[in-house]
Amino acid sequence: MGGTMGNPLFNMLGGGMPQNPMNKMLQDYKKFRQEMQGKNPQEEINKMLQSGKLNQNQLNQIQQKAQQMQGLFKGLF
Repeated sequence: MGGTMGNPLFNMLGGGMPQNPMNKMLQDYKKFRQEMQGKNPQEEINKMLQSGKLNQNQLNQIQQKAQQMQGLFKGLF
């Protein structure tokens, strides 16, 4: 019978190819939501800034990206 190329399940699971960036982003977002459940986002950001895991420049870049993505999602949904 045919090889793995025509197998829809194999293709759905990524088929050994690099993962679709949109799928990865959604998976990462779901993981992030689970980890943040019951936490205050502002408090978590402050902890990261204080510990040095995040600096103000990085935070500014993240906030800009978030605003861009928010606009993108508004256009899609």
